[in-house]
Amino acid sequence: MAFLTSVPGGAGRGSTRSVVALALLVAAAPCRAETLRANFALSLLGLSIGHASANGVIEGRNYRIDISMRTTGLASLVNDTRGAATAAGALSRDGLAPASYANTTSNTYETRTVRMALANNIARAVHVEPTPWDMPVRIPVTDANKSNIIDPVSALIMSVPASEPLVGPAACNRTIPVFDGVTRFDVTLAFVEMRNVETRGYSGPVSVCAARYHPIAGHRPDSVSTRFMAENNDITVWLAPLPMAHAVVPYRMALRTTVGMLTVEPAEFHLSGRRQAADR
Repeated sequence: MAFLTSVPGGAGRGSTRSVVALALLVAAAPCRAETLRANFALSLLGLSIGHASANGVIEGRNYRIDISMRTTGLASLVNDTRGAATAAGALSRDGLAPASYANTTSNTYETRTVRMALANNIARAVHVEPTPWDMPVRIPVTDANKSNIIDPVSALIMSVPASEPLVGPAACNRTIPVFDGVTRFDVTLAFVEMRNVETRGYSGPVSVCAARYHPIAGHRPDSVSTRFMAENNDITVWLAPLPMAHAVVPYRMALRTTVGMLTVEPAEFHLSGRRQAADR
């Protein structure tokens, strides 16, 4: 889950997550399945603060992604935070078409659940419980803000044009319109360089991208954390290729926070693919 999807929302709290996939399949051709299974270590200023995991499958014209995270050690003594999220949908020629998204996060102070039904990249129904206490002072999310979007979990898979290589500028250069049920924001990625990496389960090239966060709606206009993130030019995301789907997924993330650098490093990162019978 080295994902670029976790950015502060309104009142100084963050909501995590991270980006778009494409698998163009001809009906008469064999179906393909590609999977991701990864575990990540979270650290702040070089100190371990938690762990996260990501499991995803792209099968035929459908996909599903599940992620989870939890703080550990000293971080859990200050604020025991944990979360789990899932998204599922279909693949189209334009990328992912999410159908459902759910996210539950909890910390020392509260637990919040978000459920969202989507169609044609529009949030058709959104349920948030409890509603953020400061919702009346947040910038309203309009119906237009809920159109042409992707949820933060589906956003972890990013398509690359069929004519372009999976490692290089085409892997990075994009703008991702994200709606998490409360806040609407864009994440822009820009290519920096290519690197070779090696970790348990994966050895090969990745694309290094610079990332920027652009708040649009659902946040507090006076939020210090939102302003900090909007001005933050010290965010990088490394993207690894999914060859069969011709897409990329986050491998590593580094993000400057108000207290220092937060990194999400893979402890293990497994990508695998297989062909299936067309009628399966």
